[in-house]
Amino acid sequence: MSVKECGHDEEEKTKLHRRIFAGLLALIILILFIIFLIWLILRPTKPSFILQDATVYAFNVSSPNFLTTNFQITLSSRNPNGRIGIYYDRVDVYASYRNQQITLPTLLPSSYQGHKDITVWSPFLFGNSVPIAPYFADQLNEDQLAGMVLVNIRINGRIRWKVGTFISGRYHLFVNCPAYINLGNKNNNNNNGVMVGPAVKYQLVQSCHVDV
Repeated sequence: MSVKECGHDEEEKTKLHRRIFAGLLALIILILFIIFLIWLILRPTKPSFILQDATVYAFNVSSPNFLTTNFQITLSSRNPNGRIGIYYDRVDVYASYRNQQITLPTLLPSSYQGHKDITVWSPFLFGNSVPIAPYFADQLNEDQLAGMVLVNIRINGRIRWKVGTFISGRYHLFVNCPAYINLGNKNNNNNNGVMVGPAVKYQLVQSCHVDV
């Protein structure tokens, strides 16, 4: 075989490899485009959250700047999508006061939320002698004197979307639910709470801000 024929064969092989590569690339682009088109048509909407109630068992400040909290909350989440399901892979909930975390994170059970479904959680949140910044302690004392404290219930987690058999990658979920807790006398009927044994249960029904 001549050198010319060898060069011709190598050139043909190179062209064939290029065609195969171009075909695979076009196929990948087509698949991604179809997925993107389906995504645009379905337009997934982030879930909505409502803080329904909070039962306060303890909310005490001890010297010098330690806060002890213990309460149970009821959270509900609704999937507004008619064709998209939601996987809650790992979701932590905790309480904060003026952007400072005051309870340990509580892990919610992993779950799948179908189309238009509602999921309800009732986790306990607690923090034992959590140190708080001195300037937060002064503000907390003022809030206690006023009889009202704003506590934020926060959710931090990862979710996935399910469209038919397609399951997306993980997306970050962040939820913030403001809760105004009345710290007046538990025996006072004007504190908007209901006595539950040694605790007080507050009906809140507070909508939450959701970022995905």
